[in-house]
Amino acid sequence: MLDFRIETFLEVCKDMNFTKAAKRLNLTQPAVSQHVKWLEEKYQARLFDMQGKKVCLTPAGEMLKNSSATMQHDISFLKEKMQETSSKKREIKMGLTLTIAEFEMADHISRLLYREPEMSMTISVENTNGLLQKLEGGIIDFALVEGNFPGTIYHHELYSKQRYIAVCSPRESLAHGTYTISQLLDHRLILREAGSGTRNIMEHYLEMKGLSVDDFSSRIETGNIGLIKKLVINGCGISFLYQTAVRKELEEGSLCEIALSDMEITHDFNFIWRENSIFSEDYRKFFKILKAQ
Repeated sequence: MLDFRIETFLEVCKDMNFTKAAKRLNLTQPAVSQHVKWLEEKYQARLFDMQGKKVCLTPAGEMLKNSSATMQHDISFLKEKMQETSSKKREIKMGLTLTIAEFEMADHISRLLYREPEMSMTISVENTNGLLQKLEGGIIDFALVEGNFPGTIYHHELYSKQRYIAVCSPRESLAHGTYTISQLLDHRLILREAGSGTRNIMEHYLEMKGLSVDDFSSRIETGNIGLIKKLVINGCGISFLYQTAVRKELEEGSLCEIALSDMEITHDFNFIWRENSIFSEDYRKFFKILKAQ
């Protein structure tokens, strides 16, 4: 069990607010401050600094937060593992980003569950940012993500590499010929919501070109990939998606890849969990089983 003062510290880290942490913990604010002070004296390092009116973690505070969050999750996972020994039921808590959940994993998970009928699963499907928050909070044990993540905090194993492409309706002139990214700016851009891995890849690429999503004539944002594809098929604009998400439509001819001379992006889909977890080998074994499906 974590020291109760560590739990107080982690509660403050959630929104960098001592008052809100005290309210959630049913403590006074001086008591929360005293817990943090005790930790600072124990580790002989400041954990928080003030930048103007904003509370921020120091580098030492970041280290304690990351290590403590991993330990907190391991304690929770250990309890579940111990309970499994008596019930003989295996439960997996994993996260998947939307593209991976809908277009990559359904058949693989089905085969796994067929092989292991006693296994129970809780599968969270969210964008990359949402899954990172659930990993930090110990709500899920590991995740398969398409977006970027801090490599110093999360251990990662490569699941696959996927092409990232531009698509349009076959009725669009862009379905024929070769273009540059700048020649697409007169079109409406239909894209995922902020925080999604698919969107992050697009924004990073545009930034390297000195551009942003605001440079397109107009844009539509939605968290639903099916809606994005339907709008593009209907000629409402263009989009950038992983090839796996539009493979069926490309084969059927309802969508066309836009040939771009200045864009060739291949991005990793990664299986991630908290770095230095004592259960890393368990997660690695599950990853190998899942990948083998």
